[in-house]
Amino acid sequence: MATSKKVITRDEWEKKLNAVKLRKEDMNTLVMNFLVTEGFVEAADKFQRESGTKPEIDLATITDRMAVKKAVQNGNVEDAIEKVNDLNPEILDTNPELFFHLQQQRLIELIRQGKTEEALEFAQEELAPRGEENQAFLQELEKTVALLVFEDASNCPVKDLLDISHRLKTASEVNAAILTSQSHEKDPKLPSLLKMLIWAQNQLDEKAVYPHINDLSTGQLETLSE
Repeated sequence: MATSKKVITRDEWEKKLNAVKLRKEDMNTLVMNFLVTEGFVEAADKFQRESGTKPEIDLATITDRMAVKKAVQNGNVEDAIEKVNDLNPEILDTNPELFFHLQQQRLIELIRQGKTEEALEFAQEELAPRGEENQAFLQELEKTVALLVFEDASNCPVKDLLDISHRLKTASEVNAAILTSQSHEKDPKLPSLLKMLIWAQNQLDEKAVYPHINDLSTGQLETLSE
């Protein structure tokens, strides 16, 4: 037998929301966490001066981290590796998967530029030895080298490796590793909280009718129809 859902009016819901006390300091910390993690160094510096909220890491390191990320996004992988080592050589020394993915991206860039001989030589000297030690690396290397088999990369089953999205994926992986090395969360807290809000609303939908927050960018409550 179906049970009727409880109806909560907008006024009732707003009273419940207003009863929840949030400290401004906590909200500021959440904002700073987002700015630092996402690399908005100028915004983080301005927010620090205006709110007095101290960042969890030195803001100067954000500029260095974003330079690494941008280098990968632009396909300058060798430059990115040098910058990572300048920041902290232990990052790549202790993360063989990340180093392999960066070297794989270097191979992809050589293939993208049509440097077939150089790409084959690089694959044999730099990546093949790592593939011998790790089956997963070997499979990824074989997929990447398959790009050389097709004259028209658009016909290759692994053509997605040449897509800019693969650069972005590698850049995000490097970014997360640098943050972890700095004892900072690799993902900002704010998006996780917004996902939790959506989940909570979905759960509550099963029990009640109430004003939703449909637009997370404004946080405005919807008006229930009569």
